[in-house]
Formats: sequence, structure tokens, C-alpha cells
Amino acid sequence: MEADWDELYRILLPPGSSHDLPTPASTLAFDTRQELLWAGNEYGRVTSFNGPELRRYTSYRGHRAGDGPVKQFLFHERGVLSVAPTSVHFSSRRGLTIWHLEDAAIINLRCMSFMGKDQHHIIVAGVQSTILKIDVEKGRILDRIHTDYEYDMMKQSKYICAATTNGSINLLDVDNLRIVNTFSSNNIGISDMDAQNNYLVTCGWVSRAGGGPMLAGLANVYDLRAMMQLPPVPFHVGAANVQMHPKMSTTCILASQGGQMQVIDLMNANTVNLRQANVSSYITVLALAPSGEALAIADGEGNIHLWGSPNKVQFAEYQTAPLDWGDVPQPVVEMDVNTDIPFGSIGMPYYREQLLSAWSNSHVYEVGDLPPKLDAMVMKGTQQNEIGFWAPNPRKGQRNVVEKKRASEVSGNALAAPKFLSEKARTVEQQAEQDKEVEDLQDQLAETLFSNATKTDVPIMYRNVEIKYSRFGVDDFDFQFYNRTKFSGLETHIANSYTNSLLQLFKFIPLFRNLALQHTATSCLFDTCLLCELGFLFDTMEKAEGQSCQATNFLKTFSSIPQANRMALLEENSQGSPLADMIQAACRFLLAQIRDDYSRRSPSVNQFEQYLAVDALTSIQCVHCRNETIKPGGSYITDLIYAPSHSPSRGQRPFIPTFSQILKASVEVQTQTRGWCDKCRRYQQLATRKGVHKMPDIMMISTALKTAEARKYWAIPGWLPDSIGIVIDEGKFFCFEGEDLRLHIEKGLHVVKVYDLVGVVVDVTSSEHQKSHLASLINVDVFNNDGPMAANWHLFNDFLVRSLSKEDALTFPQSWKTPAVIAYQVSTARGQVDSTWKLNLDTSLLYNNWSINNRSPENCIMLDPKTEGPSAGTYIAIDTEFVSLQHQEIEIKADGNREVVRPTRLGLARVSVLRGAGREEGVPFINDYITIREDIVDYLTQYSGVAEGDLDPRYSPHNLVPLKVAYKKLWLLVNLGCIFIGHGLPKDFRIVNIHVPKSQVLDTVDLFYIKSRQRKLSLRYLAWYLLKEDIQQDTHDSIEDARTALRLWRKYEEFRDAGIVMPMLEEVYREGKKWGYKPPGETVTSDGNMTTRNGGTGDLLSVPPTAGFAGGSIIDGLETPDVGTSIPGTPRRQLGVARRLLDGFESPVP
Repeated sequence: MEADWDELYRILLPPGSSHDLPTPASTLAFDTRQELLWAGNEYGRVTSFNGPELRRYTSYRGHRAGDGPVKQFLFHERGVLSVAPTSVHFSSRRGLTIWHLEDAAIINLRCMSFMGKDQHHIIVAGVQSTILKIDVEKGRILDRIHTDYEYDMMKQSKYICAATTNGSINLLDVDNLRIVNTFSSNNIGISDMDAQNNYLVTCGWVSRAGGGPMLAGLANVYDLRAMMQLPPVPFHVGAANVQMHPKMSTTCILASQGGQMQVIDLMNANTVNLRQANVSSYITVLALAPSGEALAIADGEGNIHLWGSPNKVQFAEYQTAPLDWGDVPQPVVEMDVNTDIPFGSIGMPYYREQLLSAWSNSHVYEVGDLPPKLDAMVMKGTQQNEIGFWAPNPRKGQRNVVEKKRASEVSGNALAAPKFLSEKARTVEQQAEQDKEVEDLQDQLAETLFSNATKTDVPIMYRNVEIKYSRFGVDDFDFQFYNRTKFSGLETHIANSYTNSLLQLFKFIPLFRNLALQHTATSCLFDTCLLCELGFLFDTMEKAEGQSCQATNFLKTFSSIPQANRMALLEENSQGSPLADMIQAACRFLLAQIRDDYSRRSPSVNQFEQYLAVDALTSIQCVHCRNETIKPGGSYITDLIYAPSHSPSRGQRPFIPTFSQILKASVEVQTQTRGWCDKCRRYQQLATRKGVHKMPDIMMISTALKTAEARKYWAIPGWLPDSIGIVIDEGKFFCFEGEDLRLHIEKGLHVVKVYDLVGVVVDVTSSEHQKSHLASLINVDVFNNDGPMAANWHLFNDFLVRSLSKEDALTFPQSWKTPAVIAYQVSTARGQVDSTWKLNLDTSLLYNNWSINNRSPENCIMLDPKTEGPSAGTYIAIDTEFVSLQHQEIEIKADGNREVVRPTRLGLARVSVLRGAGREEGVPFINDYITIREDIVDYLTQYSGVAEGDLDPRYSPHNLVPLKVAYKKLWLLVNLGCIFIGHGLPKDFRIVNIHVPKSQVLDTVDLFYIKSRQRKLSLRYLAWYLLKEDIQQDTHDSIEDARTALRLWRKYEEFRDAGIVMPMLEEVYREGKKWGYKPPGETVTSDGNMTTRNGGTGDLLSVPPTAGFAGGSIIDGLETPDVGTSIPGTPRRQLGVARRLLDGFESPVP
């Protein structure tokens, strides 16, 4: 590649027809005899281009569209050979078919090559057990040669270099196809290779640590003359394609998927020439001309880039004959056609093939319907105008809306979303009974649909469930419609919520749940500790008792770990990876990450290893010298390995292995690979065997389903046992199930470790109208321990939770239900749900100030651990403030209706917690501002009191803490049994993502609420009316709001002790209606009179009197009588006494 090489021309690969979309080239090749560049696409179409301008020369369909992509070209003196998975095609360079071969022996072809030097015969091979020898002249199969290898690629040099699907390269004799030598590499697959003279260069895929394949950073080089491997060529960005230079035998061109090209001399790796191709997607094919003067690149968007020197561009080394262009069309002979000329004299063309006018159904498309005829009554009423006619609109439909007459494909079993909670609340009392009957009918219908499962269709309860949003956001969605059990589901409106199914499985493994909560109860404050977040989540789900929960904090921490992003575990970077592969990789990552989190607080990880780690050693032995190396081989998850089955002999039934046999082969995995032997000092065949010494109490298994044959095992009813037994004797692993397990337990010859099946994460492939998603099937009795053999299976489909039978849970139809992750737990730990962690809570965080910017909380006095330790029944007042992290997204439909596509997402910005009793009542002991890593779109300063810069550690004048510190303080208070007092707490708790039991919540919204009024009162109005205070004047302050809620609760206690709660509530609502449930625009002057905002004054009677009352208490130094029994009996007389006693006085609560 000379210095003046650059991109000369770029062309988009033309589609097959005007209705087709452009597709990327599946293969490229330069003609060896003509100035032509040939390209094939995935629909079997072959196209050629001439010269540096890439003028289109021929285009024809060499293979049927359903045959698959064109894999390779070979060039013969008579034409062009092309191969597709199910056919071989030979045509002239003008596109005329010479022969087309299809045969029953052709299953999945991938490559081909000439035999010998005369080019009379070719061989074709692929992912099949037969190599076909074909006569090029006649297009007939001459021989069918059995092979033990599956070939993916072929290149001819001194030998036919054939790459297998497992990453090795066989050198075949060009005359008799005998395997001369085999090169093995560390690659798991070959992405490209090329051979020239005595050298072979390959690039391929290697296994990524803990994940899928990735392009290797080294290109392997082999000497075909010495039959040895040479030092590899480094290419750190990952070599995807390679081409050997046809004239310079030791020069090759390597290319990455991103477009970086490297020209390198194999004998001198220091001579590197780097170039960058201008591709916006990725490179799919690289081809070098036989002359070495042109380079063609195909990218993922269907473009073909031609590189070369502007002064000398030549494709073929020697052009054998001039290129034959199409004939000039003859002029059309005009004929005078009239009624006197018989049709027989004109004649018809003679044809043998189907006419082009015989269009297939694939070329026929629906068009719009004919306009409807106008109504006769409308036509009668038309009147002439200056322009045309007009008539009155009959008003049969909305304006600018037409009826959709074509039936759309809608699933008949689709479950309609329930009404929003706000819509149900607006239902009038007169229709309450009627609505209840309708809801009962809807519930019965839903239950019928949920249980309507067939073996071919996806049952309704397994399908995707989506959250619908009203203008009140996700809080208005009726999650209870989907879950009537005591087990909480998880919501889906959060990024990376595909892990919900795995989190549910972890939660119902008692030992795993205990491990997480015991760790969470410690003093761990690491921001990225996933084990703490799991403990928080598990505790929230248990306290919710069936109410919907969300894994917001866990998923936020999970998304912030860089390794999760690098492993493509985040939905935004998954690039369309199958969900089953993602959840298996996520399980492997989470277990390894949790182990690291556990070791931070516990130097000894013995308990964690006992619960989750397979104690094993891996023996690596050289087959040649018998040198053996022992390495640790433990793991936290076992990948199942399915041995290929063999065709049974005649009269024999096919052998179907049991799950236990598959598990044994997977745990004691034995493989043979080629690797480096330290004793032989060369690459040798290495035998690897894993020996297990101890199995964990929790066994996590990845199904690793990749083949249709393995899926057939799972489709057998009862193939997955709900109980297995494991025996480890002298380093050997044995696994039993069913009757074998029962007999071994009865005999008692060995110690059998019995495991119960906890649950399975399944990948549900819904109908074509719905995307694939994950769900979990869990035997909750392993968690609850209702009996040694009890089975109570539940489906956890995100926030839809339903009970189902064991047979339904453990049946896996191939068409839509694929198991991905399985969990077993030792049966002796059944129901061992430990709650002692509550007795060992590390509460030091509540008594010490934590700050990331070395500030102290304003107006805050820390708790005294000796005298103010929170305990069960301790009253505390709380209020929180939030900022907006994402604006609401609204879609306006064609009919004008507005639908919320994505609600506003809020983030916790400030938490204030006050003492609710004692000498320091009303004094804060928590006043934290929370630093937020995400972008803040709106600080909501008018409602939150948080301004820009308040949450930035560089500029904030307030005490800043991480979200985990603020959350853990609240979590400790909840588990210590404190009673939370506040106004509108459910929404605050939901955004904070914590669940507080109802017995620990005193919400002034509910205390001062009459259900029949269907209106809840604001904190500002209640403070104005009951406390005679104006709050939230300029902005909100969480300390002020929490203190106001505390005083309102004290006021409510006074009303309750006096027995006048309901009369006072009626008065509050009556006066609220008069003032619009808002404080009027007056302020208090220095002389005690009320003045309006326009400067006027009024007497005290113009303002609703203070509706306060204290039975036997002291108000502003005046003692009031104890009227618990002497107050007049009627509500109106009660209010009169209360007004006379309390008019003009303040409440004693500070």
C-alpha cells in the first residue's frame, strides 16, 4: 500500500428490486481474468462492477432468497462460481446461467476450492459431514467424501487451507484431500484467513473473560513449508479481516471492524503502515485485487469502498479478453395497428420461462382503500359556492378523523390495562356497587385469561406487562390488578430492569437472603456495594407484603460499575444480545461482585464460599510428556455442557440423558485443547479435567442452551427434577434424582447432599407483536418451609405475580419458554429465614456526622446515644425534597388525546428528620443534602428549596452525603421501629425506594381526611387554618414542613382526646371550600389585625377562627378546663365551646 493510496470511489450495493432495501455485501472478490469486482448479498443476488468508477456490469439472482447469503466466489475461464448454504451456481460473466446445483446432500455449505491445477473440479464443504466433489463442466456431483470436520472457510495455496468451525485449520492435499497437517490455535473461531505461497495468516475470536467472544489482538502466522507456527502479528484493536499481498509474499493487510488497517511485513513486525478507512459502521468484508493495486472494503451499511492509487488502478494481473458489454437495443419497428389488422398477424413472443408479468405475492403490496362514497343525504343538501360545493357535516365522526377499515392484527387474548387509580377515585358513590360488579367480572375474566395456557401459544400471564402512565405518573397505575398475592413484584420502568427475574430468584433463596441482610446490617458504606443494595431491596420486598416494589437503587448502583458496561450487561450497550445470554452473564458478574463486596467487611470469606463456591481443582496434563499442572478451578455458577448425541442403531431407541447426567458431565468437565507445555517447551495437546472436592449450599446453574438438540431435552415433561442428590467420594462426583436418589438415601452407604429446586429464570419469546422478556418461576415454599415436600410455585413476571401448578412451572415448550438460570439450595436450609440481623444493627451512623465536603448540618443536633437511642415507638418527623432528573415525555395522538410515554423521574436531594418527642422535640438530628451523579434537568427550587450548586461538593454550603448514607439512616430508623410523622409520606417513601409498615406511619394527609369528600388537604392550608401559620411563602423547607406536620399531629391528638375529630374535620372542609382550600392573601400586622395584600385591613372575624382545642392543657399560659366529659354533646355546640376557648390563642407545640 503506497503512500498515495486513498479511497477512490464509494458506491451503495444496489438492492435486488425497487421494493428491497440495500443490504450489506456478504462476500467480495476481484475477478482474476477481467476488470470486475464481484459482490454477493444475503438474498442470493450477485452483482459485478467494472473499473475504478465501479460501473454496474451485471446483476442476477444466483440463489433463491431463502437459500441464505452468498458465501464465496471462484473464477473460471467460462464464468463465475458462487456458493450459498443450499446451492452452487455457475454462470457466465454476463449473468447467463450455465448450471445450478441443488441436492439432498447439500445441507449447509460455507466454502469451496478448486482441486488440482486444471480447474476442472471443485470441492464444496460446510457445516455438514460430507464434502462434495463437483465437475465444473457438467455441474454434476462426482463424489461424496465423508469428513469428521465442519468447515467454514477455504483458501488455496500449496495446500487447500480449510478452517473448521472450532478454530483449527486443516491442510488438505489438492489432489486427494488427505489431511497433511492440522494447526490449532487459541481461537474459538476463525473470522478470516488468507494463504499466499508458503504463508498462512489467520485472525479470529477468543473468549472474553466472563463473557462472550471478542476479536483476538494477535494474527496467527503459519509456515506451510516448515509446517510450524511463526510468531503472531500484534494488532491490538482486534483483527477481523486479513489479505495477503499477491506479489509481496511476506506482506499482509490486517483490518479491524472499526476500519483501522495495518500493512505489515510478516518477517519484520516493526515495519507497520497504518491507514484508517472512513466507515460509519463496521467492516464486513476485505478483498485485495490479484494485481495488488486495488483494495475493496464492504461495510455494515451496504457501502463498497474502493481504495488504490489514483494513477494506477488495475484489478486483474492479466486481462484475457476484452470485456463483453451488452448489445445495443434494436429500434422498435412501428406498426400501424387498426381494427382491420388481425391479431394473429402480430404474433406472440416464444418463451419457456415464467413471464415477468406473473408477479408473486411477495411483490404485491396493499394500497390505500378507495374513498368512500358520499352519503345521499349529504349530496341532497349541497349548495354551490364560489369554489365547488359545500354541505353541512353530518357529525358522524370527529373532525379530520376517518374510519380505519382494514383489520389490524391484534392478539385476541391481550389483557387490557386497568383503570388508573385517579379514575377509580372519581367514581361517584351511586355507581360504587355497579363498578364493583364490573371489576369483579374483569377480575374473573383476567383470572380466566391468566390461566388459559396452551402448549403452542404463550399464555397471557407470561406475556409482556407494561406500565401505563397518567398525568400523575407511575403512582397512578393499579399494580394490585396484576398481583393479589402476598409476594411483591418489581416494576419495569427503570433501566436494566431485565434483571428483575434474577433478583426475585436471589430473594427466595433463604441462605442468599440471610447473607445479604446480615451484611447490610453492618457498617458498610461503600457506594458500589451491590450486596448492601440487595439487602435493602430484600427487606423492602418483605415489608411490602405484595405491594409493588422497584429496584431503583440497586439498578442505579449496578449501572455505575464500569465492568458491567464493559461486559455489555447494560441494556443501552447490549447491541441486541439475547436476554438469556445477558441474564446468565449478569448472574456470573453479580456473584463475583458480591463476593468482593462481602470480603470488604469480612476478611474471611469462608461463609460466602460455603454458600456459593464450587470447591474444585483443575488438572492440566500434557498428552506427550505427561507433565501435570494443578490450578484452582472453583466457580460460582456451573454452565451445563450437552454432549452430542449419536444416531441409534437400527431397532434401538435414542438415548436421552437425564438432568443429573448432564450436570455430572458439566461439573467434572473434561476437554482437550492445544496449549503451551513448560516441560516440552512447545505447543502440545493438553488434557484438562476438573475434580470437585465440595459443592456449595447454593448451586447456581446456567443452562447454556445453544442447540436445538439440547432444547429437546428441556421440552420433555419432568426432565428438570425438583430435587437432586450429590455424593462426592474420593474426588469423584455423583448426582442422582428420582428413584435413584430415594434408594441411595434409604441405603445410607454414602452421605447424600440433597438439594431442592428453588426456581428458574426463563426467557419468554412472546408473539411476533411483543418482544422477548424474562420471568422467574419460584417455589416459594423453599422460603416459607410449609413442609419438607411442599411445592407452591409462583410466576414472577415483573410486577405480575400469579400462582401456578408445579407441572406448568416445570414444563418448557420449545416455541416460547427457554430456561436460562436455575437455582438449587441444600434441603437442610429449607425455610431458614434468619431475622437475627435486626438485633445486630450497626447504628453508629445515626450518632456521627458523615460528610463528603467537610460540612456540618445546619440547625441540627446529633442524637445522644446514651439518652436518645431510637427504639420501637420513637416518634420522628420527616420530610424530603427532590429534584427532576428527567422531564416528562408526552405523545399527542391523532385524536388529540395526550398519553404520557415516560413520566418525570425524580431524585432525592434533601432529607430532614426531627425528634418527635422529648425535651428537644422538633429539633432536627438529620439534615442531609444528597450528592447526585446524574444530570439534573430541573432543581424545582420553588418546591424543593434546592438551588443550583447546593448538591455540588465543590460549591455547596450544606452538608453533602452520598445517597447510600442518607438511605441507610432511614433504613436503620425503620428497622429500629420508629414511627414516622409527615405529610404525604407514601410518595416520599416511593421515590426514596423504601417501604415503611403502615403501623409505623402517621400521615397528616390521612389524619385530616374525609374519604367521602374525595379531596386531600395541603400542608400549607392545614397550617394556616389550624396553626395560624403561613408556611412555604417563597420556597419549601424540609425542616419547616416536617415541624409543621409534627404540630398538626399534636393538634390531631388534642382533637381526639377531646372527642371532636369529625366535627373539626367537617369544619376544616367547609371553610376550605370557601377559600378554595388555599390560604387567602392576608398577612398578620404588628397589631394583630389581618391585612390584605393590597393594603386593606380587616377584623379577626373575616378569617376562619383557629379551630384548636386542648383538653386539660395549657395554651399561652392560660389553663383551660378538662372538658373530656362536660363538653356539650352536639357537634355545633362543641364547635362553639372550642371557638370561645381557643380563639386568638396559639398551640403550645413549638
